[in-house]
Amino acid sequence: MNELDRLRSTDVDRASRRAVERFAARAVKGGLVDVGFGFADSPFGRLLVAATPRGLVRLAYPDAEPDAVLEELAAGLSPRVLAAPAMVDAVRRQLDEYFARRRRRFAVRLDLGLTHGFTRQVLRATARIPFGTVATYADVARGAGSARAVRAAGNALGANPIPIVVPCHRVVRTGGALGGYTGGLERKEFLLRLEGFL
Repeated sequence: MNELDRLRSTDVDRASRRAVERFAARAVKGGLVDVGFGFADSPFGRLLVAATPRGLVRLAYPDAEPDAVLEELAAGLSPRVLAAPAMVDAVRRQLDEYFARRRRRFAVRLDLGLTHGFTRQVLRATARIPFGTVATYADVARGAGSARAVRAAGNALGANPIPIVVPCHRVVRTGGALGGYTGGLERKEFLLRLEGFL
């Protein structure tokens, strides 16, 4: 490929990206997008971030297959899923600030539409755990309205569709052992260190 062809290819790629961005912006403005997604950089790699008009609905670690996450969103919420980075700009900015230790609390609305019943209650209780502190699985179960459902609370946290922002990494076993984490124990330790707990 000669230099002229390479320049033309670059121009075409740039024009294509702009056209897609304009289309997405018009679709969002026209109310045609039920779920918009984009990507956010993190110390773990690129996170898939998705939002509805009601709020942040999904945050997936890099090891989750993006197509599988998008299929989950289409099946669980709506087939009208579109790459619309503007819908997740606030979340991306706040994640950048969090990882840079300039943000202690996320100020985004949440859409727990991928959860139901007790799981939703567990995630609401977990969202109230302050930065730099931890709660036990028993504390979270109690906060969700069922003190004896400790194992069910652990299962609900393992299915958390919005890790980091709904801070399931702040939930530990009674006695202080870290317990499990949907993103793996190394990530849980990293996040707790970032927040100054470990």
